Amino acid sequence: MYFLSYFVWTSSAPFLLIMWLVGQQLGLRMGIQIAESLNCSRWGAPSNRGLFEDGDVIIGGLFSIRYMPPAKDYRFTRQPDNKPCTGLQNLPLQYIYAMVFALEEINHSSTLLPSVKLGYHIHDSCALPDWALQAALTLVGGDTVSCKSNPPYQKETGIGTGDQPVPLIIGGSSSITAQILSRLLGPLSVPLVSYTASSPSLSDRQQYPNFFRTMASDIYQARAIAQLAIKFNWTWVGAVVANNDYGLMAVKVFQEAIQGAGICLSFVETLQRENIVSDARRAALAIQASTVKVILIFTWYTDVMELFLQLEKLNVTDKQFLASEAWSTSSDLRKSTFSQKVASGVLGVAIRSSPLPGFENYIRNLNPLLRPNDQFLKEFWEKEFGCSPGSTTAALASLPRCNGTQNLWTVNNLFTDTSQLRVTYNVYLAVYAAANALHSLLSCPDANISPGHNVTCSFTNQIKPRELMEQLRKVNFTTPQGEGFYFQGADITAKYDLVNWQSNPDGEVELVLIGRVDGFELYLNESAIQWSTGSSQVPVSVCSETCPLGTRMASRKGEPICCFDCIPCADGEISNKTGSTQCDRCPSEFWSNTERSACIPRRLDFLSYNETLGITLTAVAVSGVAVTVAVFAVFVFYRRTPMVRANNSELSFVLLLSLKLCFLCSLVFIGRPSVWSCRFQQAAFGISFVLCVSCLQVKTIVVLAAFRSARPGVEALMKWFGPRQQRGTVCFFTSIQVIICIVWLSLSPPEPKPDFEVAGLQVTLKCAMASLVGFSLVLGYIGLLGCTSLLLAFLARKLPDNFNEAKLITFSMLIFCAVWVAFVPAYVSSPGKYAVAVEIFAILASSYGLLFCIFAPKCFIILLRPEKNTKKHLMAR
Repeated sequence: MYFLSYFVWTSSAPFLLIMWLVGQQLGLRMGIQIAESLNCSRWGAPSNRGLFEDGDVIIGGLFSIRYMPPAKDYRFTRQPDNKPCTGLQNLPLQYIYAMVFALEEINHSSTLLPSVKLGYHIHDSCALPDWALQAALTLVGGDTVSCKSNPPYQKETGIGTGDQPVPLIIGGSSSITAQILSRLLGPLSVPLVSYTASSPSLSDRQQYPNFFRTMASDIYQARAIAQLAIKFNWTWVGAVVANNDYGLMAVKVFQEAIQGAGICLSFVETLQRENIVSDARRAALAIQASTVKVILIFTWYTDVMELFLQLEKLNVTDKQFLASEAWSTSSDLRKSTFSQKVASGVLGVAIRSSPLPGFENYIRNLNPLLRPNDQFLKEFWEKEFGCSPGSTTAALASLPRCNGTQNLWTVNNLFTDTSQLRVTYNVYLAVYAAANALHSLLSCPDANISPGHNVTCSFTNQIKPRELMEQLRKVNFTTPQGEGFYFQGADITAKYDLVNWQSNPDGEVELVLIGRVDGFELYLNESAIQWSTGSSQVPVSVCSETCPLGTRMASRKGEPICCFDCIPCADGEISNKTGSTQCDRCPSEFWSNTERSACIPRRLDFLSYNETLGITLTAVAVSGVAVTVAVFAVFVFYRRTPMVRANNSELSFVLLLSLKLCFLCSLVFIGRPSVWSCRFQQAAFGISFVLCVSCLQVKTIVVLAAFRSARPGVEALMKWFGPRQQRGTVCFFTSIQVIICIVWLSLSPPEPKPDFEVAGLQVTLKCAMASLVGFSLVLGYIGLLGCTSLLLAFLARKLPDNFNEAKLITFSMLIFCAVWVAFVPAYVSSPGKYAVAVEIFAILASSYGLLFCIFAPKCFIILLRPEKNTKKHLMAR
């Protein structure tokens, strides 16, 4: 009973007819008995207000031929069709004759329904749902005047006692009209085949089981436009849509299709037909204020016309528009001057077009003199030529008679234009779908009948709408154009044309086919597109430019994901593709290039003899060796003088030799590290310094022992610190370090390894300590001897000699300890090869400190103050 909600009545006539229809569906006689008990007029259009042709089976047709209802609103009167609509439209008129053309083509076919003649009853719905409703009631009820004498249907047989009712209707020019008609005809199981209704809700077989269409669902065109946005990388898009199911559904499907593609909708503006001027103005201002370059428009072409008018007033001419099928092929829009200025290069989805061989000749050969009962053609003729081919209509009674020379070969308008048949072809397909369903129904079910066999098992006057609907669901045939056709529920396979508005040399805007849509597949000739800029360069529509190589996207707080900043990758990280959301860290053996776009192998770096720092340290080390050799030579030459012989000259020579080794061991740290150089440099460093510090410690002990033995009672003390014992002590201290080095280098020696922990393109090749314990023991032992020597020398600093060597040792050990205490933090904080340079500097600094603090005063006396180089002077207090 849901379909009753679409009816408005003020008298018993329409109510009684609806009651009769309900009774027919439920097998009840109550509705019929009520209707037959009264003498009433049926709510329907008079038979002379349509196009009719008798036949064995009648196909119903509903088309919005006129668009202006009567001046007075008759919806609430008893007879809403007393006055016809006005304003004949050329294109819907072509749809009517496409239906007639297809039916005549089938009637002349020897393979499809060869023994059946198809007729038609075509009515004008005036683009109003209630007018379509009354016309549908006329068709399914049988075209009679008295509902008492001629009930529309006889129970269960489908045979009209008067004029024959139709078992199928081709109509529903809009989705709303199709929904109303489908709900009305659903209880009667009368199939409704629409050629333009595209609402996705009509695919619901639970609500609309009797609905079929040769027009694709709007879901597919919304997805096709989303595919275009993805293909051309338009990530920042605006939308202007109708404020109804058509527009709002399109936006919803579009948003679902672009999920995960990085596309954002900057704004969604809605247009209401009743407030089109203000809504269009608001949408135009939003477009002007936005940085969006690509605008999706899903609404009727009259709304688009007002929107373009507002954009022209605002001088907005740099936008690329994506058109839905509702306006992509509108000639009125293309011919308007403001559209040419505002909307050049429109890219749109259009209902697919297909040629109909012979249809153009059929249209142009139409003549009301040959079709005297064709009121539609007669009205068109009067409007086009300004004369009457016969008796004039009441509205045009003053027109003169035509002279018979008028014909349609000289007429060029939407009615005669067959270059791109879109909805016209949908009507043609609907007729063929109905004919093939009838063919299957009228053929023997057990004879495996297919078109081409003259076998008829059922009678045309026994056709039941329910049975025809079942056959329509299973229909599967090939059209005369070689196209396979079948229904998937209510729908067919979606097929669209992709069209482009292009300016020709004459300044006119032409509709150019640049691709097609087949289901979910998109086929596009990009080179054929003329964009809004007038060139073949694809327009760019982004909120933020794609991040280049070497950067990553960082979202802006409170803005869509399409709006972001590009942050350069950190050192050691890269992004090798545009639009990266994150930077990838390079492997440890690689480092990022300057552009942060690729990982390149890290260059090995070490302290070499060829660089300035290496040359400088080498020169300082060699200078230290030279100075040490010079001092050694002076001591050898003056070896018999008191200054040299004082405090065991042999230890002085050993000390000079150890200092020479200290200077030389620093050179081992320079150059490319190898397995043997890593082992040798640490051993040479540790042993050389222990030998040096051991000599100083023994010297200090000798000084202390010498002065202590001068006291009464301790004369025998020096016997235990004679030259032999001094040499033994030095060897003993040194042998301990030798043992530590041998054990360390045997168990876990240092090895040359790149230091990947340090950031940078250059990676230092250094001697990595496999065991910190061994290295710590070496340094710790040197430190222990150094601190002991410092303590002993400090205790002996005030002994009464004129030349007290303990003072020199004290100063030298202070410098030695200060250098190595400062070495530790400097070494740890120095990166790469500079850590090696710090260690070399510590070796050289401590060596020079020992050399100058101990031997410089002695050389000064030997060379410059020889008068002081006497035993008397040295022993004086």
